[in-house]
Amino acid sequence: MSKEEKIPYGKIESVSEMGALVRQHRKSQKVRIEDLSDMAMMSARLIGEFERGKETCQVGKVLQMIKFLGLEIRIVPRGAKVD
Repeated sequence: MSKEEKIPYGKIESVSEMGALVRQHRKSQKVRIEDLSDMAMMSARLIGEFERGKETCQVGKVLQMIKFLGLEIRIVPRGAKVD
């Protein structure tokens, strides 16, 4: 994936896609990793690892990071139409 390619919000099929989308959103909000680290009280290393697609990141920490960026995760049945 090129650095200029935008990832659309919506269906995510891998940790690397989710991390890349969160990074894209964070950068669009002009939030530095260090700032997010301070706000969410988690290490900048963990944030960077998640954004690079590390699959063993703690789910609770990922959810906390996503919340601080103003994002949310929805779980729906595969193929369901949701708003």
